[in-house]
Amino acid sequence: MNKEWSLDELYHSYEDAKYKEDKKELEKLTHEISAFSEKLKKSKSEEDNLLEATDYLERYQELVTRLYTYVNLRQTVNTSDGETVNQLNIMDRFISEASKPMTIIQKYLANFDDLSSYLEKYPKLKVYEYYFSILKRDAKYLLSDDTEEVIAKLNISAGAAWNSMQSYLTSSLEVEYQGGLVTLPEIRNLAYSEDSKVRQEAYEAELKALEKIKDAVCFSLNNIKKQVNTICDLRGYESPLDMTLQQSHMKKETLDALLQAIREYLPAFHRYLRHKAKLLGHKDGLPWYDLFAPIGETSNQFTIEEAKDYLMKRFRSFSKDLADMVEEAFDHAWIDFYPRKGKVGGAFCENIPTIKQSRILMNFTGNFSDVVTLAHELGHAYHGMLIQDHLPLNRDYSMPVAETASTFNEAIVMEAAIKEADDREKIALIEGQLQDVTQIICDIYSRYLIESAVFEKSKEGFLFADEISQIMLEAQKEAYGDGLDHKYLHPYMWVVKSHYYSENLSFYNFPYAFGGLFARGLYEKYKMEGEDFLPKYRALLNATTVMSVEDSAKQADIDLEDPQFWRTSLKAYETLIDDFIARS
Repeated sequence: MNKEWSLDELYHSYEDAKYKEDKKELEKLTHEISAFSEKLKKSKSEEDNLLEATDYLERYQELVTRLYTYVNLRQTVNTSDGETVNQLNIMDRFISEASKPMTIIQKYLANFDDLSSYLEKYPKLKVYEYYFSILKRDAKYLLSDDTEEVIAKLNISAGAAWNSMQSYLTSSLEVEYQGGLVTLPEIRNLAYSEDSKVRQEAYEAELKALEKIKDAVCFSLNNIKKQVNTICDLRGYESPLDMTLQQSHMKKETLDALLQAIREYLPAFHRYLRHKAKLLGHKDGLPWYDLFAPIGETSNQFTIEEAKDYLMKRFRSFSKDLADMVEEAFDHAWIDFYPRKGKVGGAFCENIPTIKQSRILMNFTGNFSDVVTLAHELGHAYHGMLIQDHLPLNRDYSMPVAETASTFNEAIVMEAAIKEADDREKIALIEGQLQDVTQIICDIYSRYLIESAVFEKSKEGFLFADEISQIMLEAQKEAYGDGLDHKYLHPYMWVVKSHYYSENLSFYNFPYAFGGLFARGLYEKYKMEGEDFLPKYRALLNATTVMSVEDSAKQADIDLEDPQFWRTSLKAYETLIDDFIARS
């Protein structure tokens, strides 16, 4: 079994004849699209234009996705590879050159007269009805063709460059620990150590190392958020949050219902944290370095082969198509498992519909938490599998629903693991699940708070690193309450989390809470309905690229604008907290 992913299904190398051919084709296609956009201004044949425009958009989407995915995946496992940085710059240049003609085409489609009659005439266009409706909605936020082109070109040396700097600094940072040097992902993984001294020393070493890059990274954060604020003002959005919600195909009423329920149930999570602190001998709440301290007796360590067998057993009892996909992921080198210098931290899944596969990045150390993370990322891959047969312009799902299948997978694994465990291990498993849930509730809420504050305060001036750290601490105090010891928080969480540093994707925080609670609600329905639920679940995931968040949820008879749905999910976690406290 391969320990690193293979990208050969895309290209063998930058010298691959197919890679070079596709690069030339993308350059040619970009010029064709530019010429076509000029033709649109003069042409009278609306029907031909509509069909040709859709064809160009499809071809461009397929080609740029294939090329950019390949280069981006290579960059994530070796951020210091100069040739990859060069190829990434070339891809960015192609994309920026296409931005103006693409904007012209999209504006044309958005303002197309009597589009509905053509949708009925051409079945292929009918499939894109939701896509066209979103184009029409978003058209009012598009700027002039020349302005859109300038924004795209400037972004290469602005937001995209600041993003790359944060990624490079955090992935290449060397941390001094016990007389040697380790990577940042390695030191952060020590937070799960069974040795309390190791956890505290690793936490202190991490903070000391991040101190070295905080000033540089704060320039990334400031300039990305200022850029987003500026573009929002130019386009006419009420705020970056308003823009994010529209990009997410989600109503503000849904977010308000979610946050209302979370705030109501925060005291339950504070109660869990205080109890954990008591078990570990702390009197003033839990110090940050013990957030992931294991509780209970468990010696579970997994090899990759054992992780595969474990997951296959649990998923096979749920759904054969999920289990078959997981087996393929392990056996056909979809997964890059181990941390190494130059590789980005954390974990992610990249769906690649052009080859009907996905690629998963892990920093696997063998503990049970890693197995759960692996299940999470495989959920993304399953979601990708269920949308891969959509036409090219119907394959993008929005941020909130992006975490649905992944977190549902976690629920499958954890529920089964707790049921199968003996009394000695049950405490450890319940507490492990509560660790994860606390992250998607308390930690994600703190991230939402700091990003909201930074967006607002960056309008007034530059935020130095220490100011951002203070905002981070206040957000943690509000989200974690008296569950944490306020003398031992993490002022540099804003430095290490890549989610803050996308110039195109703001507020990549509340979707995790959304996904966790949405998935829990779905899982509760599965427990009630059994196999009858599976068609609804697959239909919901399939619909996420062609419907709003709210309409997708209706495939499973769920009203997301009702706080009661979210309360039901949170109540299930509160019951788990009460069980943990009673058992320990």
